[in-house]
Amino acid sequence: MPKVMEIIEKETKGKSYHTYKYSYDSIGLPSIDYDDDPNKVMKWKDSGETDSPKGAVDLKHLADQLQQLGERPLLKYFLDGSRHVFKVDDIAYNKQVFPVVAGQIGVGCCRRENKRMQKERFYRELVLALPDKANADGWDDAAYFAAKVKKLNESEELMRLGLHFSAILPYATSKAGSPGTKLENLAVGVIQDYMVEAEKRMFAELVRDKRLGQDAYLPKDGSLEYKIMKSGREDLRTLQKIKHNYSWVIGVSKSFNPESCLDHTGKPNSNYIANLPVFHRTPVARYENREFLGDVQFGVWYIRLRDKRRTQTPFDGVVKVEKIMMDEEIEAGINSDVIDLISANIINERNPTCYGTDRRWANHLYPVFLTESYVKSKYISTEMFLHLF
Repeated sequence: MPKVMEIIEKETKGKSYHTYKYSYDSIGLPSIDYDDDPNKVMKWKDSGETDSPKGAVDLKHLADQLQQLGERPLLKYFLDGSRHVFKVDDIAYNKQVFPVVAGQIGVGCCRRENKRMQKERFYRELVLALPDKANADGWDDAAYFAAKVKKLNESEELMRLGLHFSAILPYATSKAGSPGTKLENLAVGVIQDYMVEAEKRMFAELVRDKRLGQDAYLPKDGSLEYKIMKSGREDLRTLQKIKHNYSWVIGVSKSFNPESCLDHTGKPNSNYIANLPVFHRTPVARYENREFLGDVQFGVWYIRLRDKRRTQTPFDGVVKVEKIMMDEEIEAGINSDVIDLISANIINERNPTCYGTDRRWANHLYPVFLTESYVKSKYISTEMFLHLF
């Protein structure tokens, strides 16, 4: 039975070199973290909340009160997206050799019912990233690669295993050569983009099915700031259109760039986050990046979950929280009582921990860790996946 690369070689008239296959995750390929955009700067000059506190807000009393009263946790749904990417071959078109990268994408959502975590929904998709040069005839890329993935899925081995590829994703070879745009990074990038679109699709489904609401928030693992990709301004308009899908969604980032935070005078303010007392939050800053997101504005703040005397760095135990501003919030700011309630609920998620299981334990919310573990458990084994090629 022909392997995936034999079919691709024949269908795209390329030359496969059958090179060594490996997982990028095993060699420490840097993950794509949009929060580390060097051009992204956030100032505490403009308040993003109604009360405009001048200093850190102590939430210990509110967090304890919620637990003593037996209040149901505000955070009910938990979403995580991840991808495993693999170098599976090199292929030549017009005497030039290009990497072929394949990926498994997993996006999962779990819900908490009566203190137990349950599966809400899950996507697993297999994708292949090829250079745009594979479309040598100049057809419309979408139609050309859709036809090739259809042919690929007709292979006997994939049908026998009950597997199929969702898409063949072309990466733009013309972008190679400038800093940070190696061909392999471009290939990994289109797979990352595809995963982000899958996350957006799941948000839309949860809203459509009326799962989220004022008593059922969803903390997404990572930033809500989706960077505009190849679809450009069209993607911006789409984000504007679906903005209200995120009314009951918050982004909770385990990692962030503290140097991107400036005080009201424009000077670096990372020490403010480093010195944040335990169970306190910062004031909410208003953040907007028109280059990426048009008039979508965010309220952004930081919460310290753990005493820094018990962590390795002063930023361990601190999470960054984002919420998209809706309607009147754009003018007046997010209600400070809502910010406090969300923050106190996040503080109450600090235990149990995944200490000893994940090196990021100090910044992890345990239900998010469980959702992340669930998603990763659904991947096809590396050996089986690479054997397809």
